[in-house]
Amino acid sequence: MDFGCTQEDQDFRNEARDWLAAHVEDATDRRAWERTLGAAGWIGLGWSEAGYGNRTATLTQQVAWAEEYARSGAPPRSGHIGENLLAPTLIAHGTDEQKARFLPPIAAGEELWCQGYSEPGAGSDLADVRTAAVREPDGRAYRVTGQKVWTSLAHEADWCFVLARTEPGSVRHHGLTFLLVPMDQPGRIAVRPIRQMTGTSDFNEVFFDGARAEHVVGGEGDGWRVAMSLLGFERGVSTLAQQIGFARELETVVRTAVETGAVHDPVVRERLVRQWAELRTMRWNALRTLGGSGDPGAPSVAKLLWAGWHQRLGELAVLVRGAAASAGPADWSASSPYELDEAQHLFLFSRADTIYGGSDQIQRTIIAERVLGLPREPKGAV
Repeated sequence: MDFGCTQEDQDFRNEARDWLAAHVEDATDRRAWERTLGAAGWIGLGWSEAGYGNRTATLTQQVAWAEEYARSGAPPRSGHIGENLLAPTLIAHGTDEQKARFLPPIAAGEELWCQGYSEPGAGSDLADVRTAAVREPDGRAYRVTGQKVWTSLAHEADWCFVLARTEPGSVRHHGLTFLLVPMDQPGRIAVRPIRQMTGTSDFNEVFFDGARAEHVVGGEGDGWRVAMSLLGFERGVSTLAQQIGFARELETVVRTAVETGAVHDPVVRERLVRQWAELRTMRWNALRTLGGSGDPGAPSVAKLLWAGWHQRLGELAVLVRGAAASAGPADWSASSPYELDEAQHLFLFSRADTIYGGSDQIQRTIIAERVLGLPREPKGAV
């Protein structure tokens, strides 16, 4: 594909770089930062529709913004689930009323979203969801009961889009509905953080006990189609921004290897060079995918590539540190037992890379069945 940069693209990149340089130091509170981004129109650049308080940008300009954001050292986004997952789904499947209600607050950074997909018995195999939604007698809303798990940012979110079973007795991808559920329902929604090996709690369990949901996207029983459409938006421009962060982490590992002398080990040198070469390959593959390759297995291939790469980088990060990698940056205390340095955090957190967002096993099954045409994997009894 031709991914050349026009003068307009360069002007856009310069504007993004200058704006971030002028504002990133104020990004101390993540929620306030979302509102700052929204006020300047930086949320919703990739939406196919404008008029909700968002700028629109070409694909090249979206890449420029994502790369400049990563380079600026700005904090991780709290609004990316609403901006990059729900909003494109509403534009594709929502009613005019739903778009008018939900897209402006997302573009303004005023409402944050989380994703209610995975469950304790239905993680990568999403079709096994058991969370149920029953219509109220007057038909105006549903009552949602069940549990979701690994729900990122649920403790901060105002809303959750939930895949629930609305047809009793239905199995697999039949009888599912895509619901929009407000999180502020005391006594009906409980959020329980999940503490990770890193000592942080980025994920949560969410318990629904008759939570009320008035908004259905795509119609009752059409949840599987809507949910799969949403997953198609999950990867794209953000992959290239992710790689900017990966490159910075790799630079730190290489610098540490030089400082500790680990770089003189030929095996370590070979692994460092391989990490660099694979990162370059991932970038070109991501650019190829953005060009509209039409390959149904492209998202799965991308996930397999970056998840394994990042996990190996975490291993290298502690390897080049030597024995020092086993000691934390501060003495242990009961109030802060998990204080980690950057390399230790990278090593521990990256253990999850091959699991979340669709495990490696699931990605390989998708490639086998949908790309290679191999026989479908047998499913257990329902």
